[in-house]
Amino acid sequence: MSVAPGIWQPHDQAERREEVRIPAAGLELTGTSAAALTWTVHEESPGVVEVRVVPDRAAEVRLGWRVPCVDATAFWAADGGEHRGLPPFWRRPRTAALEKNAPVGCLIGAGDVALCTFAAGEVVRPVRTRTGVVEETGEFGFWVEHEADPGTGLLLRIDLSRRHFATTLAGVADWWGTLHGLGRDVPLAARMPAYSTWYAMQQHVDAAGVERQAGPAAALGCEAIIVDDGWHSDDRGRGYGYVGEWQPSPTSFPDISAHVAKVHGEGLAYLLWYALPFVGRHTKLWDRVRPYTLVYKEHMNAAILDPRYPYVRDLLAGHLTRAVTEWGMDGLKIDFIDQFAVEDPPRPGPEADCATVNEGVRRLLAQLPEECLVELRQPYVSPGLWPYATMIRASDCPLSPAHNRQRTVDLRLIAGPMAVHADMLMWHPDESPQRVATQLINVLFAVPQISVDLTTQTPAQAQVLRFWLAFFRQHVDVLQRGDFAPARPDLAYPQVTARSGDTVIVGRYAPMPVAAPATGTLWVANGDASTDVLLQTSHPGTARATVLDCRGRTQSDDFVDLTPGSVEITVPEGGLLRLETTA
Repeated sequence: MSVAPGIWQPHDQAERREEVRIPAAGLELTGTSAAALTWTVHEESPGVVEVRVVPDRAAEVRLGWRVPCVDATAFWAADGGEHRGLPPFWRRPRTAALEKNAPVGCLIGAGDVALCTFAAGEVVRPVRTRTGVVEETGEFGFWVEHEADPGTGLLLRIDLSRRHFATTLAGVADWWGTLHGLGRDVPLAARMPAYSTWYAMQQHVDAAGVERQAGPAAALGCEAIIVDDGWHSDDRGRGYGYVGEWQPSPTSFPDISAHVAKVHGEGLAYLLWYALPFVGRHTKLWDRVRPYTLVYKEHMNAAILDPRYPYVRDLLAGHLTRAVTEWGMDGLKIDFIDQFAVEDPPRPGPEADCATVNEGVRRLLAQLPEECLVELRQPYVSPGLWPYATMIRASDCPLSPAHNRQRTVDLRLIAGPMAVHADMLMWHPDESPQRVATQLINVLFAVPQISVDLTTQTPAQAQVLRFWLAFFRQHVDVLQRGDFAPARPDLAYPQVTARSGDTVIVGRYAPMPVAAPATGTLWVANGDASTDVLLQTSHPGTARATVLDCRGRTQSDDFVDLTPGSVEITVPEGGLLRLETTA
């Protein structure tokens, strides 16, 4: 195998002169740069190699290679959204940096085997990647490039071991953690269900409304409440013209410290929302910060501040620190970090103390309080953010269970130590209890955030919440820390499995057969309208099958004979099967 034809495309501008050929794990990689290059290859394990290419001076370095596009079914990327098809190689490169995306990708084949998983070691500065089908040859081409220095060069990890794609991506996350010593201890509260005000209240949030939800949220099994946009201003129009001063609205939150104490009295942690990069043009700060901005966003009615300046970092970090140290907040919901990723930022002025926005963002986050919960959000998923956060949430997808499932699964694959949260769950007041349950089942392997008025739920809806949130809590270790195996990314993960010890939990989102373990406990959460759950068995035995409906009420409790082949059990939509098997 050799480097793909067409590795240089019309979009490429830099002129490369130096070129080296690097054999690694049966591939031939091509390294190119305007500088002279040296390289090393280290075999981490069978089929997994680290390739390091070092320039003799600071210069952009690119590594390119290709593999046969045989049995390929999907391409997984950290910023892939809902698209899992095979892209063309001629598309424009993608960029990953601290503020947005992550430098990783995986070509997936039949049987969910990873045909080629790659990741770059650089997690702060921009890394550009191009991946896709090479039309001339029917191969799949890859290249990765970034500005490299003689000390570290460009470091790339390539996995050709043909293991399950989730296993190879977990290996990437472990590699990043080991390489950079990343991550922090994530408290159990970050992995427990939470209540969010956003969809339930939008910007019409006030202390009384939050307190009205706190008691019911705690009673249903939530351990935190997240207060979103609206707390800092009396403006109720969309946009960010009034953000940046971060003082509680005297109308809606006249005594925020006393209010936080009341929420704590219900047993809930309290997180407060901040649109970190923005200062609105209608604030008193506007004239003061205009010399320290990256860009003005007309549609947002706000500017993005430039974190390369210590003045900006001190200003922003001071606002967020005050919430924790003075008002008693337990955590911060930090929004819009990806907005720092501005194309062609202005040259920094003399007061700046770092050359790149990436480094400025890193220094800003390092100034935030350490002992608190911090929520981030897709698409800022770089492992370089791990030291500064405890949880990461799926990007907004209101009332879209399939998108919420796909986004949370995508996050789980590379989130490292962070707890993965679903986008907030909402539903129409007339929604059936079964459909409420399927929303919860679609985010079974993440942390659910509930965002409806809990005081107006029907008894059936409340029973669904109580039952499924209890299941989340009881099985948190298996669901969030067990071996994780989502199936068929090309079909948006129609089945997801987590296992730990002798417990297996399956989320079923389409009429696919479920493999039953020979012994132990199998839980099948039915998130599909089809109720005939087909179990595939490979060992003879007897099992106790208990079926619960979406509200946790027992529908049947029988012993079934398991003969090699298949067994069909009826599980209602939104319901749960427990299968206890003995050899």
